[in-house]
Amino acid sequence: MIVLLLIGIFLGSCFLTGFFRRYAIARSLLDIPNERSSHSVPTPRGGGVSIVVFFLLGLPISFLQGWIELPVMLGLIGAGLLVALIGFADDHGHIAARWRLTGHFAASAWVLFWFNGVAPIEIMGVSLASGWWGWGWGLGALFLVWMLNLYNFMDGIDGLASVEAISVCLSASLIYVLLGSVELVSGPLMLAAAVGGFLYWNFPPARIFMGDAGSGFLGIILGALALQAAWLEPGLIWCWIILLGVFIVDATWTLGRRLIRGEKVYQAHSTHAYQYAARRWGHKRVAMSVVVINMLFLFPVSVFVVLGFFNALVGICIAYIPLAGLAYLMSAGKSQI
Repeated sequence: MIVLLLIGIFLGSCFLTGFFRRYAIARSLLDIPNERSSHSVPTPRGGGVSIVVFFLLGLPISFLQGWIELPVMLGLIGAGLLVALIGFADDHGHIAARWRLTGHFAASAWVLFWFNGVAPIEIMGVSLASGWWGWGWGLGALFLVWMLNLYNFMDGIDGLASVEAISVCLSASLIYVLLGSVELVSGPLMLAAAVGGFLYWNFPPARIFMGDAGSGFLGIILGALALQAAWLEPGLIWCWIILLGVFIVDATWTLGRRLIRGEKVYQAHSTHAYQYAARRWGHKRVAMSVVVINMLFLFPVSVFVVLGFFNALVGICIAYIPLAGLAYLMSAGKSQI
């Protein structure tokens, strides 16, 4: 049944993305290249809606099959829909940053309500969060909002946001199987299938872009899946944070440098490490390099952490220090002026 569902999600997402491409071309919903763009020809946008539609359609089926619990389904559907609608509206016009951020925190609150806050998480013997009390609410909301926005920031070249989501979800699923936690597998696998259908059209050279509706949706859903896993096994949150290291480090490093210079961080720019790399080596090579880093480096590190070979802090340092070095070498956050 799970195999049939995944095939249906993949094919549905693929066909719907093709429909949205024709719709975007007919309505002239195109990304026009400018000095900050990483593409050179007008390209349809908004194809990420297909990811939203078919992942959310898969959730009730997963619930009826007993693969996910009702609160998880409701949390993912409500937050995902809200973020996708905000992104869709922004793709077709413009929503002020303060209103977008308000909506993002509302979506995060929805997830935390249905997830009963954040699971008790410890690092080096210190409790960082516990349910609705202490740091649980604040840390959970900030984590989800940052995941949502950093995914928007990192969706700037062909195929990158798609291959990141697929490789991270497949890696997490393998870890769940390794631990015997198969009850967590359906969410990441459905998301990977939905993104896979879209990737058929988005692989370099892209024939359609994801748009904010898709990238923001992926960010908050990936964050929510990480919080869901932590309730079953607290150590799994660190696996997700390690697996998402390429996006987290690049986005955080770039944002930090721009903040230090006093720039308006919500304004469009093209100073991420991956953007500098794409201009040097091309979109396809950068996207596939991220897959290699995820599967051959970050995945083994996350496995060692969850199996207890070393603690979470050591694992994050092992994963993030080389990534920070790459960000520095690629001039992440460096002004182009």
